[in-house]
Amino acid sequence: MAAPQDSGGLGLAILGLGTQYPPNALPPSALRILCNKFYPDSPALQKVLSINDCTGIEARSSIATPDHPLVNQAKAPSISDIHRIFVSDGVPLAVAACRKALAEARVDPAQITHMVASTCTDSAHPGYDHLVARELGLGETVEKVLLHGVGCSGGLAGLRTAANLCLGHTQRGLRARILVVALEVSTTLVRSELDMIDASQETRIGVTLFSDCSSAIVLSNGIGEQAPPIYELLGWQHRTIPDTESDLGFDVDPLGWKLVLSPRVPQLTAGVLDFPPGYSSSPADFDWAMHPGGLKIMTGAEKALGITAKHMRASYDTYKNHGNSSSATIFSVLDRLRQKDMDVGAPDERPRDYVVGCAFGPGITVEMCMLKRNMVERPPPDPDESGPPAT
Repeated sequence: MAAPQDSGGLGLAILGLGTQYPPNALPPSALRILCNKFYPDSPALQKVLSINDCTGIEARSSIATPDHPLVNQAKAPSISDIHRIFVSDGVPLAVAACRKALAEARVDPAQITHMVASTCTDSAHPGYDHLVARELGLGETVEKVLLHGVGCSGGLAGLRTAANLCLGHTQRGLRARILVVALEVSTTLVRSELDMIDASQETRIGVTLFSDCSSAIVLSNGIGEQAPPIYELLGWQHRTIPDTESDLGFDVDPLGWKLVLSPRVPQLTAGVLDFPPGYSSSPADFDWAMHPGGLKIMTGAEKALGITAKHMRASYDTYKNHGNSSSATIFSVLDRLRQKDMDVGAPDERPRDYVVGCAFGPGITVEMCMLKRNMVERPPPDPDESGPPAT
């Protein structure tokens, strides 16, 4: 990851950001409703419910409520059932998030040159990016990339991929406007996870953390006229923690996907959060857009970096009010961070000029980026172009 003082000249900028959560907010009590209805009491279930009450999440955004037919069948829904809901209820979230990002960027769909998408909660050919592109009216020659196997790091992996595509166009003297979108519908997996808790008597915490969301950005390489940036992208870094494949994963299953999450993850992730040589500043000199994977991961990062919760205020706010929406969360955090009320919560009420983005994915992979905030007040997008309202 490039140091701020050495990273000028790339010409990469995020021009638009859009986040779309579904309308339902599930309190912790929602999980207990399904447990009481379908599963016998057991020590493992009681432990999971106890954890559910103290995650620090007040509500998880969801496409459905506990009375939705999908999660009230006699058996857990199949992966085919889950796919149908992903398309019918998830894809509209992605379309809405993309429209918001395009409107703020003042970029017409016809101007998009590439599209980079990620998800870990669906698998189909063509992928959901094809459906979103069609709904947005993107051109037939738009170059599309759908990332697979990247889990919670998918948002920043998408940004990294888009950045390299941008630089390729810059080298050729061509204009690039890249739409990056992440979509996750995780709450449909609740019955499958509860089935496994009941059968194995293991403490599995995925049902206490995950939520639904889509988020999108528009990345520019600076060639041609453009709106003022929200963030300049100064650099990025990707690395893999050796011998951690069994610590964090998301395995395919006839009933969807099964989370793999070992107790070592907070320690492993905190152990790789160091600044490379060349940084004259300390971690506390930056704001941090940390993927809110869980309380232990975030507090472990604070301790490792010597920062406070105020440096990660947007991550905590997103986690508290929406939960962990896997790959879609990081752009939501960046969207939240630039809101004016977040400035008050900054250390000394002074938002930092530079922001470090960080997310962890299966492998364990680590995605980081360095951003520079544009502190100049930006005009609001045309309301006729802004798409559906936020929820």
